[in-house]
Amino acid sequence: MRCKKIVILGSTGSIGINTLKIIQRHSKQFKVVGLSAYNNFKLLEKQIKIFQPSYVAVSDKGMSYLKKNVAGNRTKILSVNNDLEYLASLKDVDIVVIAMRGSAALKPFLSAVRAGKMIAPANKEALVVAGEILMSEAKKYEAQIIPIDSEQSAIFQCLKAREGNDIKKIHLTASGGALLDVDEDKFDQLRVAEILKHPRWKMGAKITVDSAMLMNKGFEVIEAQRLFDLKISDIEVVVHPEAIIHSMVEFCDGSILAQLGITDMRIPIQYALSYPHRLSTGLKGLDFVKLKSLTFQKPNLKKFPSLSLAFHVAKKGGTLPSVLNGSDEVAVDAYLEGKIKFTKIYKIVEKIVKKHKIVKNPSLKDINNADQWSREEAQALISL
Repeated sequence: MRCKKIVILGSTGSIGINTLKIIQRHSKQFKVVGLSAYNNFKLLEKQIKIFQPSYVAVSDKGMSYLKKNVAGNRTKILSVNNDLEYLASLKDVDIVVIAMRGSAALKPFLSAVRAGKMIAPANKEALVVAGEILMSEAKKYEAQIIPIDSEQSAIFQCLKAREGNDIKKIHLTASGGALLDVDEDKFDQLRVAEILKHPRWKMGAKITVDSAMLMNKGFEVIEAQRLFDLKISDIEVVVHPEAIIHSMVEFCDGSILAQLGITDMRIPIQYALSYPHRLSTGLKGLDFVKLKSLTFQKPNLKKFPSLSLAFHVAKKGGTLPSVLNGSDEVAVDAYLEGKIKFTKIYKIVEKIVKKHKIVKNPSLKDINNADQWSREEAQALISL
């Protein structure tokens, strides 16, 4: 396998850090060309000194800090607000890892697609709000998208056995999040720290809150629909608390292929980076003898209505996914800042989704307008 040159957008988050661990382990196979971060510029400074990237993109405050503290380094310092599209489309880059949070990833994602790159997205928001455009452009520019999310990676791997139109159903697994065994009437009594204690995965705050509501699984439903060109009726969510099976594909003959593994994001990240090859992770594998049981249950849609709402949004399409994502981002941030209670997140998002007038077959301008409108509506409801 030749050495692949990599850009990581969001290198100081958990996905970015794990990606760099993989690159450090396999330094002959991968080389860092570019990194980006917003405010964690002290960690970015350490990453620059270790990996010596040609480019980094950071906030204005971080730019001033880095110019003082990495003096003499050959790394070119760019603006995270203005230069991500440039960074994602650099000529000598093979893979762009989209590890940054939120719909802000859409522009650099699209730039990487139009540059014909291989894109490894851990960010689901870009695919939720503009997945049809991204996938259409990927086909046009012969860009390859290999997801990093453990569930989407599992589906991608299982679909390698696909022959024509022989899929019956996708079984998208969900761990159930922090509230699986908590009574609904106690949700607002929990501290933020308790909501952020995911039983299986260590993730950022926003995605962990979404996971607790099963909204994150709803976003993954929309993401899978776009990534793999599926009908929404082909996707089923099953709660699997052990998080050993990361998703399954059922074929028309009744056969089901499942991808299993320990709960460590380095496995799907490395698969995307090394594809179509596989490399040793150095991680301990599953011990089937020690696995006492693998359990499954239907999601409780009364307790977790966000999942139902996401299925509704996926069926309607158009600009509605952008509205779902934008209003959720604002509401979750408000919850994390202590401005609203946990259960108000869903109430705000549902109200805005129901109010929105859908634009079918939207342009990027329509999608951006819907996103902005949903954020303004959410801020207004938070202020009430």
